[in-house]
Amino acid sequence: MVNFGKIKYYEGPSALNPNPSVIRADLCIYGASSAGMAAAVQAIRMGLQVVIAEFGQRVGGLTSGGLGATDIGNKAAIGGISREFYQAIGRHYGTTDGDGTQWTFEPHVAEAVYLNWMEQYGIEVHFGQRLERLQKRNGKIVRLVMENGNVYEADMFIDATYEGDLLAAAGVSYHVGREANSVYKETLNGIQFGSPHHRFNTFIDPYVLPGKPDSGLLYGVSDAAPGVQGQGDRSVQAYNFRICLTNVPENRIPFPAPPNYDPEKFTLLARYIQSGIWDALRLHTMMPNGKTDLNNKGAVSTDHIGMNYDWAEGSYTRREEIFQDHLHYNLGMLYFLCNDDRVPEAIREEARQWGLPADEYEAFGHWTPQLYIREARRMVSDVVMNEGHCRGLQSVSDPVGLAAYTMDSHNCRRIVLGGQCVNEGNVEIPPIRPYPISYRSIVPKEEECVNLIVPICLSSSHIAYGSIRMEPVFMILGQSAATAAALALKADAAVQHVDYGQLRQRLVEDNQILEWGSSSS
Repeated sequence: MVNFGKIKYYEGPSALNPNPSVIRADLCIYGASSAGMAAAVQAIRMGLQVVIAEFGQRVGGLTSGGLGATDIGNKAAIGGISREFYQAIGRHYGTTDGDGTQWTFEPHVAEAVYLNWMEQYGIEVHFGQRLERLQKRNGKIVRLVMENGNVYEADMFIDATYEGDLLAAAGVSYHVGREANSVYKETLNGIQFGSPHHRFNTFIDPYVLPGKPDSGLLYGVSDAAPGVQGQGDRSVQAYNFRICLTNVPENRIPFPAPPNYDPEKFTLLARYIQSGIWDALRLHTMMPNGKTDLNNKGAVSTDHIGMNYDWAEGSYTRREEIFQDHLHYNLGMLYFLCNDDRVPEAIREEARQWGLPADEYEAFGHWTPQLYIREARRMVSDVVMNEGHCRGLQSVSDPVGLAAYTMDSHNCRRIVLGGQCVNEGNVEIPPIRPYPISYRSIVPKEEECVNLIVPICLSSSHIAYGSIRMEPVFMILGQSAATAAALALKADAAVQHVDYGQLRQRLVEDNQILEWGSSSS
């Protein structure tokens, strides 16, 4: 049975600790994401006392939260602790090819690697720590205060959240949504029509009563004005869950109907299937032991398009509402495909071959507690990574890692155009080669904060972030962030004044790859 009471983002305000703890460290990391864990390992290797304050109850973020089919771009661009992680995965499965890396894995195996790091390095992780406010003095973060009253004091801080909650609380500049192409002289930012991917490949009527606009729009379709190509807006690329499923009968839990299940929410999908197109459940990447990482595929699938705009700046309560909405939509879709009479029997039978794995997320109702937050806040600093960097048209003098994935945006809106459903916002354009990420893009402007580093919500345009935002890269940047934090502490310097020559030397010594074609430059 699936216990829906366990599948939550936010349980409600933490009870105030009558005797709150004051935790002191050299480096405080907010977020036990993949980036946060890599940062902790590196910082401890460099002799720092480290503490991680984690909002939830698990380590590893999306890497242990369902994304078991690693989005990579180019494996040769991944070095350092990030590569060590995939080598640890390989050792678990007995991989012998190449350098022993393995890039597909079960969620509990990824979590076990991070838990082993905690034990091996003595990483102190405090769970259920929800940031309420912070205190700054002379441009420096002095302490974080949590909902439960606990206080974290440190000389250096890393924001390793997917939302950028710490950078926002520190008063650091950020952006949410898509910039206009004109802002950074790009071509793939802003409103984007015309993608051949994840689009409606036939005419689908958007109205409750076909052909009758007065009957209202189907669930999931927006009445937003189309806008023009390249125009900026506040839309954010769609979220979903990366869903671990299994087709092994003895480990398979049939998909349950979520609370308050409403089959009419899937009328758009029913119409699309009845038009002769069926692809919503067909982006399976197989993982070991009969499991799969299910992602979005096609015009109507697991991406809950247009339903996440409030996440980045939303309260914890609002985020819980969005989380539950996405849970109900994704799990409801799976239940719908297995059971609804509008779905052809052959498709229902195909969907029934899959179920939730009984041996995953046992403490969380067998469903991942990690929503796939593809983008939220993005810092605005002295260097903003943009399409020019991805295409090799702009260079950086201070690389701290490489990115290599496609300039990738999932759809941001589902609207009506010419009386039919249209998805808008999808972009999938590969860079020419792996390209460097600037150190200045992971540190704020000096006048805003001098002891904070941001490896996930870094300074980047929407479309460049779509290329950078991969879990291996987050671990790379987490390691580089911790290295810079240690050097800044040693020099008693602002993070903006770290000697890049020293930083580069240490990164190379620690097997980071900073230039394409060289692992030692």
